[in-house]
Amino acid sequence: MGLFDKFKKTEEKKTLKTHNLGGCVITKSLDDGTSKLKWIFREESVNPVDNGWRALGDTDTEEYINVPENNLVVDFDRLIEIEPAVLAIYDMPVGTDMEFDSQRKVFIDSNTGKEYR
Repeated sequence: MGLFDKFKKTEEKKTLKTHNLGGCVITKSLDDGTSKLKWIFREESVNPVDNGWRALGDTDTEEYINVPENNLVVDFDRLIEIEPAVLAIYDMPVGTDMEFDSQRKVFIDSNTGKEYR
């Protein structure tokens, strides 16, 4: 059973979804509030319930994110709860790679430097 297969079964049990935007991968530190959103990028979806978004916190290190237990599959609504600004970039294409400035509430494209509010 793959990571997103477990997510699909969990989602089938829910009766109310706010946005129905699919699942994404976030770090445990984001989910438990020990870090704030810092990086977000979009990859090809691995299956129909995966929207491709990946989010990392400001305290996450490469060593931390390389431990599978430190990465969670959650509904995109959970990421919206953590940082509502992500809803504004949801429709960005695969390949999007951004840094989030939590002070100014702005996303900065890692490739172009362009800001998105």
